[in-house]
Amino acid sequence: MMAMFFAQRVILGKTAYKDVPTVLKPQVKELLEESGLGYLAEE
Repeated sequence: MMAMFFAQRVILGKTAYKDVPTVLKPQVKELLEESGLGYLAEE
């Protein structure tokens, strides 16, 4: 659930991927890649 929240914030430009909590980064990256937005998961 929190991973989805942070993925949405990254997509909307509210949070940079580098600011996502470390423990959630793998899940957020996977969600972004599934959405075709994997390029947003670069630090």
